[in-house]
Amino acid sequence: MELHCLGTAGYHPNETRHTSSYFIPEAGLLLDAGTGLFRLPPLIQTDRLDILLSHTHLDHVVGLTFLLGILHQHPVQTVRVWARQEKIDAIQNHLLDPSLFPVPLDVEWMALEEHTPDLLGGGKLTWFSLEHPGGSTGFRIDWPGHSLAYVTDTIADPIADYVGKIRGVNLLLHECNFRDTQRQWAELTGHSWTSRVAAVASMAAVKQLVFVHLNPLETDGDPIDLQAAQLLVPGAMIAEDKQVLQF
Repeated sequence: MELHCLGTAGYHPNETRHTSSYFIPEAGLLLDAGTGLFRLPPLIQTDRLDILLSHTHLDHVVGLTFLLGILHQHPVQTVRVWARQEKIDAIQNHLLDPSLFPVPLDVEWMALEEHTPDLLGGGKLTWFSLEHPGGSTGFRIDWPGHSLAYVTDTIADPIADYVGKIRGVNLLLHECNFRDTQRQWAELTGHSWTSRVAAVASMAAVKQLVFVHLNPLETDGDPIDLQAAQLLVPGAMIAEDKQVLQF
């Protein structure tokens, strides 16, 4: 299976990265809806789109307002947006308030607490709580022969409950907004730093670790000091916008 990195930054876009959004075309599955969502139309292969939202900070949901243009370019039969009910309420009451966005979105709002997603390709979804200001949700998806986990906007911890949920996945996308030298900022803002993410991946015995939700103020080729992570997790990678990952 292929995962397309539409946006790999946190907080705000910069010259090379848009904010969080990842797409699996053959499953019609989106992970978050940041500013990278504008890259979606040419990749759509299915008549249904499922959008999993980790939380409702703007860098993860503002792309929902792009759907009018996206679906005009490439119509589909159904769009389902999955999130916890309180997050759905926040989007409907604030982001989509008519004073901010005057046109209703033609989507189905699906509360994770009430519905079990039937993902295309026979995918099975497991969701779990993450520590982050305002709350965040992580996801694991298993298809026959393929698996991935998406863990964003949290403080990485190798003894956290979520580590057991992601054990052994083919691909782990894990946020890493800060270098080890910026640990205090990570703890203050509810984000992760390099060595702790590597420790999580090692503890969970994942097959491939890819760092995402990168600090947009870090504009060089290595925003997290990758070599330090590779000492613990050989083959660990930094995601790049428009990159395609096999898993």
